Amino acid sequence: MDKNTIIGLVIIALILVGYSYFMQPSKEEIRAMEIRDSIARVETRQRAEAEKQRQEAYELAQSQKQEAISSVFRQDSLQEQTFTLENNKIKLRIDSKGGRVSHVELKDYRTHDSLPLVLWQEKTSEMYLSFYALNRQINTNELIFVPGEGNTGFSADSTRQLTMRAYVEDDKYLEFSYRLAPDTYMVDFSINAHNLNDIIASNTNFLTLHWDVEMPQLEKSKEFENRYTGVYYNFTDGEVESLSPTSDESEELSTGVKWIAYKQQFFSSVLIAQEPFDNAHVSSNTSTTVGYLKNASSEIALPYTGKAIEQYDMQFFFGPNSYPVLRDYDKQYKNSHGEEIYLHKLVDLGWKWIAWFNRYIVIPIFNFLEANVTRNYGLIIFLLTLIVKLILSPLTYKSYLSQAKMRVLKPQVDEINKKIPADRAMERQQAMMKLYKQAGVNPMGGCLPLLLQMPILIALFYFFPGAIELRQKSFLWAKDLASYDSIATLPFNIPFYGDHVSLFCLLMTATNIIYMIMNQKNQPQNDQMKGMQFMMYLMPIMFLFIFNNYSSGLSYYYFITTLITIFQTWVIRRFVDDKKLLRQIELAKSKPIKKSRFQQRLEEMQKIQEQRIREQQKRRK
Repeated sequence: MDKNTIIGLVIIALILVGYSYFMQPSKEEIRAMEIRDSIARVETRQRAEAEKQRQEAYELAQSQKQEAISSVFRQDSLQEQTFTLENNKIKLRIDSKGGRVSHVELKDYRTHDSLPLVLWQEKTSEMYLSFYALNRQINTNELIFVPGEGNTGFSADSTRQLTMRAYVEDDKYLEFSYRLAPDTYMVDFSINAHNLNDIIASNTNFLTLHWDVEMPQLEKSKEFENRYTGVYYNFTDGEVESLSPTSDESEELSTGVKWIAYKQQFFSSVLIAQEPFDNAHVSSNTSTTVGYLKNASSEIALPYTGKAIEQYDMQFFFGPNSYPVLRDYDKQYKNSHGEEIYLHKLVDLGWKWIAWFNRYIVIPIFNFLEANVTRNYGLIIFLLTLIVKLILSPLTYKSYLSQAKMRVLKPQVDEINKKIPADRAMERQQAMMKLYKQAGVNPMGGCLPLLLQMPILIALFYFFPGAIELRQKSFLWAKDLASYDSIATLPFNIPFYGDHVSLFCLLMTATNIIYMIMNQKNQPQNDQMKGMQFMMYLMPIMFLFIFNNYSSGLSYYYFITTLITIFQTWVIRRFVDDKKLLRQIELAKSKPIKKSRFQQRLEEMQKIQEQRIREQQKRRK
């Protein structure tokens, strides 16, 4: 070891010793640290003691509950079991603890990531009855049920039944009964209080049925699926309403309710009453659990009259939100009053004034193409679009022709504006109306056909995102026509746009811009139209942001319909000659025309206005 190394080590040692000496805490600081450590140890012991006390209190409460339950219902030596009811469509798991359905699986479907599609999960769902018996509150989710009489097996291709009973005595029991037929999404469910009239409190007017489900995410886009997820309910007058899908909300339903549904974008769990529920409280809250959408909850009052046998007959529907399927169930199942249950209203077809188009035109054509032409859903959408555009082609032609007439008349309109000053607006308007009347032109002719097409565009805006037929069906690069078609994932999130790029949405935007350019060339140009051009071009850009997360089937439809419109406009333009059209208009102007009542009124108003102006001028003189 050389001299420099030894000197370096000595210096380092001196630095360390000096640092330790000068940085050591004072006696006051040491005392303060000891006090803090002592307080921390005390707080730790207190927290541990408090946790122990809470645990003991919880165990005592559970023990007391169990003792209270055991003092009413026989629970000795009962063990928890699980039973299965299934057919070719659904699979139910029923737990002896609570006698409830704890697991619901739809066999024909998978989640977006190819897992079994489960609507209810054991740890995130509850269904139980609560009431008072022998001065004790009873919640059936704390009871252990045993299989009753009349069970016909739990898994087969024929009708199966499972009854679960909680006994007080051999002839006194509470029964939950489940019955599942083959090839159906419907489960018969009944609650039977057998000879419990001297057990249930005599002042009881109703038993409360609690139904809570945390609805899992099933589709690729959680944000988009959330828009269609919520609590729906059907009143006895047939009206279907819902809680807000975008905010936490609760509602007291004090009139007859036929069913309550926990609806997601493509699947629903529906509790259907044979006798309408007279009173129910429903709520929906956004879930904070990863992989879940909303917490749905219902408290339903079942009327209790104190009879020896009280039976409540209901049904569960666990299945797809398919309009044809739900319409079939509406025809098959009625309530005890013979009333239709209106399950098909779970499918949102839009406002009443446009839903008819989906119901009587779009859905029948779609189903016909699916059953008789092809199972390629991209081709079905193309054929559907083509049929709709062919139906609307007379309106498209009329719209173009009206715009063309306005364009060739623009020089004459400009001449009127030069001759008649702006302060004589009534006279100018009258002259223009006379010109249009002579030429056989309706100024609104170009707008009315477009307005008539708007309900159809809006109707299809509702149809495609809710069409379960498109779910997980691929076309070209789109793997799922019911979800967005991402061709690239961005390393960042763009507000209102997202973190991916949807190609059909881009194509839709591009074709809309091309159509706007073509349409502008066909419009009579003036200062007002130039001022509106910016807004016209801004709309496709807005749609780019709006539709990026929407169903790719919808973007594909709008892309195809705009493409066909561009082609129609190009074809019509080749057959409409402006010079020939102007000659026809001039020929029409030479023919005598009868003044309409509207035009006569305009002339009368003009004469009155001119008379008033002359009188005012005389008074000034």
